[in-house]
Amino acid sequence: MGVGVSGWRLARAVARTGQLGVVSGVALDALLARRLQEGDADGCVRRALAHFPAPELVHRVLQRYYVAGGISGTTPYRPVPRLGLRSRRAAQELAILGNFAEVFLAKQGHHGPVGVNYLEKIQMATPAAVYGAMLAGVDYVLMGAGLPTEIPGLLDALAEHRPVRLPVAVQAAASGERFQVSLDPPTLLGMPMPPMRRPRLLAIVSSATLAVYLARDDATRPDGFVVETPIAGGHSARPRGPLKLSADGEPVYGPRDHVDLPRIAALGLPFWIAGGRCGPEHLTAVHAAGAAGVQVGTAFALCRESGLDPTLRRSLLDEALRGALVVRNHAGASPTGFPFKVAHLAGTAADEDVYADRPRHCDLGYLRVPYQRTDGRVGYRCPAEPVGEYLRKGGSIEDTVGSRCLCNGLVAGIGLGQRRPDGYVEPPLLTLGQDLTFLPELAGTGDDYHARDVIDYLLGAEGYPRATG
Repeated sequence: MGVGVSGWRLARAVARTGQLGVVSGVALDALLARRLQEGDADGCVRRALAHFPAPELVHRVLQRYYVAGGISGTTPYRPVPRLGLRSRRAAQELAILGNFAEVFLAKQGHHGPVGVNYLEKIQMATPAAVYGAMLAGVDYVLMGAGLPTEIPGLLDALAEHRPVRLPVAVQAAASGERFQVSLDPPTLLGMPMPPMRRPRLLAIVSSATLAVYLARDDATRPDGFVVETPIAGGHSARPRGPLKLSADGEPVYGPRDHVDLPRIAALGLPFWIAGGRCGPEHLTAVHAAGAAGVQVGTAFALCRESGLDPTLRRSLLDEALRGALVVRNHAGASPTGFPFKVAHLAGTAADEDVYADRPRHCDLGYLRVPYQRTDGRVGYRCPAEPVGEYLRKGGSIEDTVGSRCLCNGLVAGIGLGQRRPDGYVEPPLLTLGQDLTFLPELAGTGDDYHARDVIDYLLGAEGYPRATG
């Protein structure tokens, strides 16, 4: 769903029904810092932080970022530390507290399960982010955009508050060079802590081959899978074989991209199917295929509890209900090089004119990739940063063409976009799944709905079509 769209309010609303509510774990350090600078008007963030076991960490973050009454609407947000192999203590503390607060708030007022979703590709953020979520009692960790082979061991160690080291992929690394990011919980907290309950791990995969690979060994085996099809929102896997594009510039998927569900079912681990599965008939079908259920994103992204900026959410919903909203799977929009779904709404970074007018900045840097320079030191680069900088760092000009700054665009989509000193305001970039056919039936004549309505619709509750079979 993108940064902050599946926030604590949405995850809590879903978990209250007994289903798994999942918060997005990306950029929660930046969201915490900006919410505090906005003044935390309802006090929810500070209320969550008051329950953190090490008050000294909370005090330092509040001192740095909290602004009573909020900054003005033209004042730029104070920057947060960017990811690196050697994270400063301040960066780790902010990431831990951001994840703690989001999960803590999502778990309040009910006994339903809460999960957090991370991108394996953003490896340098993972240890601190996961640790913060675990301190808040997260029940599930979901991870995709890579193979989370190291995550089972990471969860084991963090549950006991042991120091951890997570391998990090570094481009152009010399043969034999190994890089990692570390976290030392005892030093950070400054106090002994009792062991925590280890959350379950759900690996997000796009093929049976990946699922089999992860399940083959105790060290890499997750507790289940989310099987994602190419029409699900956000990033998707590249098509297998040579890349072919449609007339609209979208990757073309073929028979080799169909997931062998019986092969996944034979692994004996629970799995859920995501992408184009919003409807009671889909739930019945996936149960018949051996799946535990479905993962739904777009329907929740457009509901009232969504973290999307309210005006943008309403515009997306109106356009979708009119059948006018276009969601394209752009082959080159994401700096990661993976296809990325972009909702084409006027005034957003999907608009070519808006994209062309945006000065290229890389001040959040979650998708920066570490690379080894010729002098042996590690640098960081992103195809969405200023082109000259990227080329100077050894990047290819082809990578920069059409590349959008997902970090700033997705944060702007939830109403926390950066304001530049020269008055420029970051435009939002929005992502949804490509299946919107369920909306007229779900929204009905009211044209708006809550998270609970999505659950009732999927389960075939009174007033909605019932699942058969």
